[in-house]
Amino acid sequence: MSFFLDSFVMFSTQILFFLGGWVFFMKRLFKNYEVHHVVVLLAFSVTFALSCTMFELIIFEILGVLSHSSRFFHWKLDLYAILFNLIVILPFYIAYFTVSSLSFVDSKRIALVLTCTAWSIFIYFFWKLGDPFPILSPKHGILSIEQVISRVGVIGVTIIALLSGFGAVSCPYTYMSYFMRLVSDSDIQSHERKLMQVMDMILTKKKRISLAQRDLLQRGTSTPNNGGFWGMIKGVATSSSSDGNVSQLQQEVAGYEELSRHLFLELVDLNNTKERIEYSRTLKGKFFNLMGYFFSLYCLWKITICTVNIIFDRVGKTDPVTKGVEISVNWLGIEFDVKFWSQQVSFVLVGIIIVTSIRGLLIKLTKFFYAMSSTKSSNIIVLCLAQLMGMYFVSSVLLMRMNVPPEYRTIITQVLGDLQFNFYHRWFDVIFLISALSSITFLYLAHKQAPEKHMHT
Repeated sequence: MSFFLDSFVMFSTQILFFLGGWVFFMKRLFKNYEVHHVVVLLAFSVTFALSCTMFELIIFEILGVLSHSSRFFHWKLDLYAILFNLIVILPFYIAYFTVSSLSFVDSKRIALVLTCTAWSIFIYFFWKLGDPFPILSPKHGILSIEQVISRVGVIGVTIIALLSGFGAVSCPYTYMSYFMRLVSDSDIQSHERKLMQVMDMILTKKKRISLAQRDLLQRGTSTPNNGGFWGMIKGVATSSSSDGNVSQLQQEVAGYEELSRHLFLELVDLNNTKERIEYSRTLKGKFFNLMGYFFSLYCLWKITICTVNIIFDRVGKTDPVTKGVEISVNWLGIEFDVKFWSQQVSFVLVGIIIVTSIRGLLIKLTKFFYAMSSTKSSNIIVLCLAQLMGMYFVSSVLLMRMNVPPEYRTIITQVLGDLQFNFYHRWFDVIFLISALSSITFLYLAHKQAPEKHMHT
């Protein structure tokens, strides 16, 4: 009876997660599109629900909710379901929608054949992905779950490390007022005047083009037979001169339109910077400015730790919570129940990690979708984002294993299988360091090349 009650709780929460993914899809991703493909909607919502369920099971593990056997069963069920979704369902439909969008594919039979071929190619390269990495033990069979999780883990950990490295650098750069350029109302007004002057030039030249084309049309409809041979020569010369003027004017208009686009983008950047400066003077802006300094210190600390871990081939053995509690007991002389408070703090820490991970990823997915999508490619992009989201969350569970005390890692280790967990933490350190240093270089160059020379003219 306990198993059925536990299953009812799990399936009820999965339905809630599914509805949450459905609402996010309809209200955020596809709110500006009228066509919603049911398969795409279902695939995204199911992936979101299965991903959130894994995080829910981690919290249940810490709190001791549900029986051990029920948690283990639903761990296995959820993991097999999301892996089947990531390896079979999503790649198949990505290939199908991609093939169907091709102009030369005019029948479903050809589309299915090409889709199966593309999916087979994906499986081949996905399987070959694990060859260069020491992610498996030789005792694993070719059809074991470790074979799939290990490869998904490499892709997912790479995505997490890239986003974490960029976020650790861009967050203080975005929120700290130290990096903001000084923008005044006169700077914005000066840019607006320049833009209006260029727009007036474009309008004037387009009027001249229209008048020249009208003159050419009128000459073409008239019959200049009275002028004889020399009249014909003169008409041809005048027509050639007019054509040359129109062509030159069109080239000038194209140049001015390109200049207007640059001026418009600079004006938008100046207005955004002005809004950021005004926002930084508010109480909330001052708080985020303070958090920017904190995250800048965290970024430096994380880069240092990653460098030390890479050089000395070091991987932490103790989770941060237990280590912090032990420092409090040994160095500060504070006496309390280490096991009890480790459990409570672990619950809070894991909860914060889960909420921030889900929220941060959904925000990034939304921005990426609006930047890349169109009416033709939106279904394909949503499926690709669902694929990345599933791999991201599976790998998050793999990395989060180190953030919980050892007694809570057992079931996660049993479910994920006999993987080389230390490799994934070292791999995260390497990719994080590359991403963070690359982001620092990029933002430094972008900050130095900012259009400050236009602001004080």
